[in-house]
Amino acid sequence: MKKISTPFLFAISLFIISFSCSEDSDNSIDNNNNIDNTTEPQDTNAPVEATQMLNVAYGSDSTQVYDIYLPENRDENTKVLILVHGGGWTSGDKASMDPYKDLAQIELAEYAIVNINYRLASQGVSPFPMQLNDISAVINHLKTNQNNYIISQEYGFVGVSAGAHLSLLWSYDYDSQNNINMVASIVGPTNFTDTAYTSIVTPAFLFFGVTPSVEFAELYSPFHQVEAISPPTILFYGGMDPLIPSSQGIDMDAKLTTLGVTHEFTFYPNEGHGWEGDNLLDTWTKLKAFIEAQH
Repeated sequence: MKKISTPFLFAISLFIISFSCSEDSDNSIDNNNNIDNTTEPQDTNAPVEATQMLNVAYGSDSTQVYDIYLPENRDENTKVLILVHGGGWTSGDKASMDPYKDLAQIELAEYAIVNINYRLASQGVSPFPMQLNDISAVINHLKTNQNNYIISQEYGFVGVSAGAHLSLLWSYDYDSQNNINMVASIVGPTNFTDTAYTSIVTPAFLFFGVTPSVEFAELYSPFHQVEAISPPTILFYGGMDPLIPSSQGIDMDAKLTTLGVTHEFTFYPNEGHGWEGDNLLDTWTKLKAFIEAQH
């Protein structure tokens, strides 16, 4: 039996706590973590040390911030993993993705990790395209600071729930420069025209002053925007999820298969909108292997 390290067990325990939280969780930013967002060029003759910068501003809104964790001995080929939190597009905070960050720092130590916040939707303020534009702003900010951070322009996404939807959609429809190597969706909505979805959950955009049409629903559905050239995708869904019907994952898997997109699909029949135990360990094991293979 493979021995599992103590740090890994600690991180996976945090992962369980976070992953089991509902879509309605809402955490505030810790203003005490704010730092000077300016960065100085690295001395290329000195050893490159690991460093972290918290609440780096990528826009003028107070919620447009990210945390970045840079590994030691990195160079211009160091790839970047971007974490996108859930919360039904209206709530949530990057802090809920810290367990993923902790695991990645242990198990995927050669990657730079970026954990992002984005502007939240509210009455009269639609998440679309606002939150997708925020992801574009994050990517542009990372590119602007590439030399200071000492990283590449190769990115991968790991998103949960609404964050998974945003990750898929941005990778499929907004990545005009083909910088995304892979994208992971953990219980993310994929198709706003799926009646199985709309009969369970009224799509968020119904509450934001937008009168949805079929065209609007398709425009913001990864299922309708994915193409044969879309990046490798890994999907995880639960058969007992009260928020995301099984068809959202099953149909996405079928569409990716038809298009010939490299992908993996894991379906846990007895799990809901998050899980723990052996299935959680299975999710992380598969996700880690996929990132290493595709990114």
